[in-house]
Amino acid sequence: MVLTNVIVAVVLSIVVAYLIGSVSSSIIFTKQFDHKDIRSMGSGNAGMTNVLRSAGLKPGLLTIFCDFGKGVLSCLLGSVIFSGIATGHVELAVLGYGSETARYGAYIAGAACVIGHMYPLYFGFRGGKGVLTTASVLLMIYPPLIAVDFSIFLVIAFLTKYVSLGSVIAAGTFPLWGWMFNYFKLYRSGTVSLQYMVITTLILCFVSAFIVGRHHENIGRLIHGTEKKFTLHHDGGK
Repeated sequence: MVLTNVIVAVVLSIVVAYLIGSVSSSIIFTKQFDHKDIRSMGSGNAGMTNVLRSAGLKPGLLTIFCDFGKGVLSCLLGSVIFSGIATGHVELAVLGYGSETARYGAYIAGAACVIGHMYPLYFGFRGGKGVLTTASVLLMIYPPLIAVDFSIFLVIAFLTKYVSLGSVIAAGTFPLWGWMFNYFKLYRSGTVSLQYMVITTLILCFVSAFIVGRHHENIGRLIHGTEKKFTLHHDGGK
């Protein structure tokens, strides 16, 4: 691969995915149904949990669908852009399948989409915490990875009723699961290179650090015992 082409592919994948990630469906749908800004309701977070709790089921479900969908779309476009520009041969990275080059595009675009969700260009850089969008990216990267990570989230959230605790632990551990799956399933079989192992693990760590960092207020409340437990109740932002 020509270095110039790789740089162009990386930059274009990041820009396109960041702009997609910046479409904050939680803000859009809450304004549509409740005529309010979700960031002024409930916990103040522009994310799925706060929409479900503060605005109700319908905007919540639409937020879930769109936040998940934009991660999938970003990974698909990233793999096409990256493979097309870097090698001249367009490929898709879908559900863990595709060439190493196409997989790079999915990782890079997926990470950019998550950052866009957290810091949306169109909404004053005040977005959500990226958990659901990250889940869709992990699904595209390698389905068993999200299966393990989502199971951890569900068990912790169900047992404790703290969605934030489940999110933090799942976010903090998915780079480990990603490394393990890549190593045992892909690297040892010769499907990917050592370079791929290093770069993709660093990307996962980068995303993980941002998600955990975005939960710093939740972590503080969990430590002090003031974090709200999750209930599906439309409180109108009160």
